[in-house]
Amino acid sequence: MRFTFLLFLFAITNSWAQEYNLVQKYFTIPIVKQKSFIALVSLRVNVTDKDSLNTFLHQIKVSTKGSTNTSEILSIKAYCNTDSNYLFEERIFQTAFFSSTEKSNADTFLLNGNLRLMPHNNFIWVGVVLKPSAEIGNKITLSVISAEINNHTILVPFQKIMQPSKIATAVRMFMQDNVHTSRIPGIATAKNGDLLATFDARYNSGRDLQGDIDIALCMSTDKGNTWLPLQRVIDMGTWGGLPEKFNGVSDASILVDDKTGVIFIAGLWMHGLLDDNGKWIDGLTDTSKVWNHQWRNKGSQPGFEPTQTAQFLLVKSIDNGKTWSSPINITKMCKREEWWLFAPAPGRGFTLNDGILVFPTQGRDKDGKPFSNITYSKDGGKTWETSEPAVSESTTECAGVQLTDGTIMLNMRTNANKGIVGGGNGRTVVTTADLGKTWHVHQTSRNALPEPVCMASLYKHEYLRNGKKQSVLLFVNPNSTVTRNNITLKVSFDDGNTWPSDKYILLDELNGAGYSCITSIDNDTIGIIYEGSQAQLIFQKINLKQIIE
Repeated sequence: MRFTFLLFLFAITNSWAQEYNLVQKYFTIPIVKQKSFIALVSLRVNVTDKDSLNTFLHQIKVSTKGSTNTSEILSIKAYCNTDSNYLFEERIFQTAFFSSTEKSNADTFLLNGNLRLMPHNNFIWVGVVLKPSAEIGNKITLSVISAEINNHTILVPFQKIMQPSKIATAVRMFMQDNVHTSRIPGIATAKNGDLLATFDARYNSGRDLQGDIDIALCMSTDKGNTWLPLQRVIDMGTWGGLPEKFNGVSDASILVDDKTGVIFIAGLWMHGLLDDNGKWIDGLTDTSKVWNHQWRNKGSQPGFEPTQTAQFLLVKSIDNGKTWSSPINITKMCKREEWWLFAPAPGRGFTLNDGILVFPTQGRDKDGKPFSNITYSKDGGKTWETSEPAVSESTTECAGVQLTDGTIMLNMRTNANKGIVGGGNGRTVVTTADLGKTWHVHQTSRNALPEPVCMASLYKHEYLRNGKKQSVLLFVNPNSTVTRNNITLKVSFDDGNTWPSDKYILLDELNGAGYSCITSIDNDTIGIIYEGSQAQLIFQKINLKQIIE
């Protein structure tokens, strides 16, 4: 008799669910601690015309089962609107607040209210507010179990398997420190364990060079949970009598010498402005509205002087990033005079087993065509040499690692991928055994790692397991061919020959600017900084067990 009653009850609630066309959707996004509210679930409720203005939402039953530590949740809130677009912020405009509850130790709790639902579609957005002490890397799982509408309790059907979201921290938010936009992340771990995150501090707009842009750095001394105030590490000021908006520096790459602990940061300085025909523009002032870019038309040209071509700068630190040297210009040392451009590839460099320091780099050849290559130092950063371009096709931002056999792998953003949605879209991958004198196309080139034509990060994490030294390759980019969304971590256990899809870890499914960088926090943890949907620069931690098991 009891079983028959339960079947009857389920049939009734299911019919009500169908009547209101309840659809629940989960979002895999970083739960950024600094934000006042992040919605993780949307519940669509469709109200028919016959029920118009007489339908009320009284209660939502929510579960946090599967979360790492529910005591880190300060409160859970619900909002309602008629907009299917994702609710990025806690806001009142066109949004009705439904209910909020402080989180108890239970996994299930109720949000009570009395909200009139509008005709047709209503979207209930359920999300969390975290305590400041919440530990990044922990996961939150949130789901709606049931909704009470017009005094009927309706079970909410599941549409897909829930993926937990991870707690993250914002290294940079919009307009933080009066910086309009923080972009182009790099990250490395100093010898003392501190994390150093580099980025463009774009003061007046989100636009690329030329502009008032410095290379900035934030440091974390607690493995990424909190970040110290911004440092400016490359700022060319009003050099040459021109305003700061005509002395921008961008595209930082950070490199830690594994042997000595010395840290280098490279940046691209653009002085003044060349017009579309490559001619120097005189008389620039703070009120000048003209703009050009080193990759656009003839914005950077053959030659060595700042008035001819963008400049490759280096600064270094010998105290784990606390203080930095004045910039050293290595343009004449490394750039070929006929090249239009020689520049760092943003992200990070690496140290070879024999101590050689390597920066992934990029440029434009004598015809203005983009290329990727490497720049290296055999004497601890005193002098630098530049390799041959890696491939003849048009590639730019690149990332590199040293493979088990000692060769260098270079993974490159590829302009030919633009517009390719199906097969044939993939990052260009090459290897070299002679520091870039010769290059060889890798078997995964253009077929293994799709992209929406965007910067990506490649990194080798070395670790001890059962007393034996091992390593894995890690790759992060927008796992998409069209849009910079679905930021995904991928792993290779065989030096980049395969990237098994069952090991993919989705970090952020929504749209962002898409750049990223990876570092080792310790033997068992990696850290990823990326341009995601919930902040301009987001930092997340991933436990090695989640990657390799």
